[in-house]
Amino acid sequence: MNTTYKHLHPLRSFAVFVCLIAALNIVSGCSKDSSLLNSNPAGINKENHDNKGINKVDHVIVIYMENHSFDNLYGEFPGANGLANATPLQYTQIDTATGTPYATLPWSDPSFVPIPVLPNAPFDIGTLKPIGQTTRDLVHKFYQEQNQIDGGKMDHFAAISDAKGLSMGYYHTAQLPMNALLSDIKDYTLCDNFFHSAFGGSFLNHIWLISAQTPRWTGAPSSMVSVLDAKGNPIVDKNLTPDYYVVNTSFTVNNPHPSTANPATLIPNLTFPTIGDKLSDKGITWAWYSGGWNDALAGHPGPLFQFHHQPFAFFANYADGTQAKAEHLKDEADFNIALANGTLPAVTFLKPYGIDNEHPGYTDVLTGDTYLVDLVKRIKASSVWKDCVVIITYDEHGGFWDHVAPPVIDRWGPGSRVPGIIISPFANKGIDHTQYETESILSFIEKRWGLTPLGTRDAAADPFTNALKWE
Repeated sequence: MNTTYKHLHPLRSFAVFVCLIAALNIVSGCSKDSSLLNSNPAGINKENHDNKGINKVDHVIVIYMENHSFDNLYGEFPGANGLANATPLQYTQIDTATGTPYATLPWSDPSFVPIPVLPNAPFDIGTLKPIGQTTRDLVHKFYQEQNQIDGGKMDHFAAISDAKGLSMGYYHTAQLPMNALLSDIKDYTLCDNFFHSAFGGSFLNHIWLISAQTPRWTGAPSSMVSVLDAKGNPIVDKNLTPDYYVVNTSFTVNNPHPSTANPATLIPNLTFPTIGDKLSDKGITWAWYSGGWNDALAGHPGPLFQFHHQPFAFFANYADGTQAKAEHLKDEADFNIALANGTLPAVTFLKPYGIDNEHPGYTDVLTGDTYLVDLVKRIKASSVWKDCVVIITYDEHGGFWDHVAPPVIDRWGPGSRVPGIIISPFANKGIDHTQYETESILSFIEKRWGLTPLGTRDAAADPFTNALKWE
């Protein structure tokens, strides 16, 4: 695990300066491997992100995709810590009923014909189903992911998944449209040690993306509260933990929410601060753009619109009828207009509509990756590109296995490793092995615009120190 370093204070005396020069002279003969970035990031100086260099960034665009682990998509990317680095101890799946390894991977997706018989190991989904076809969805909930990780052994994914052996599948990285783009351009960094911040699914990770904490609803109906056994495993698995933290898919009392939702189950307005509040207080422009938002607000959501992917809608400051909701929560069509006109706000969050977000079950990888390639090309051709940092990541693992055990930080996560891609004129081209998480996005925004952290996790998260350079 990479070490996180505290800020180094500015030099305040000539004597200290002389000592620093002396120290640098001592190590000046050390060589640096330029093919990979920071496999051992000792000496990270976060102060680099507080000087004039980071102020060259005037636009941050966060593109939040859906439900794939790093190994599932980028496990074959040259130079990355991927599938070739996985050992049998890390990928052999254990049958929790017997405590012994499976002879072959169990299976539960009847859309694969014939039903495959596969070794107990990672396998190429593309040999069974093309990348442009959908698979079934895989369970990706709060307690289940923790049990799949199994204390870092990563050996209970197949046993606990409702998709069973499919959880061990991966796609050939070379088949991804984004792979061709990354292989061709000189302004990207692929982060292969990036973890989604909260265990489980989309709802909780979207809330963490903008607020760095888990919401609590002490007045929730008892029917929404989980019941755990003595070991902390769910006997009754619901939306909330036994102490009333909302961790699994839930919907807001505000619009839009499903018309079929029981009003008693809709989460009351949340009041803790978000990154949007921090930016607005500082006079920094920002917006959350979502595919299908206008139709959903108008009461006729598209069939693949996901209500729980709209985190700001859960908060009182962006409740129905507020001016802030109208100003900051917008449709992807508004993003396209602003990008073309050069009027994007300083901070942009972009949530693709369902068909484009790569979520297993209702869309496919090829469609989403093609969407990403087009989006990146349009951003690069726009007027904001010269001062822009684009951050592409996935909200969570989607139930897919990854061979790298996540770091242990707190009760909420982080969860499994997911792809993290930085595309920018300031990108430190190559593979960055530095430990990052979803909260690194908040940390970077906070460092750039001088905002106080929202919580302990974003305060400690590395703000892409080694993924960007300012020379």
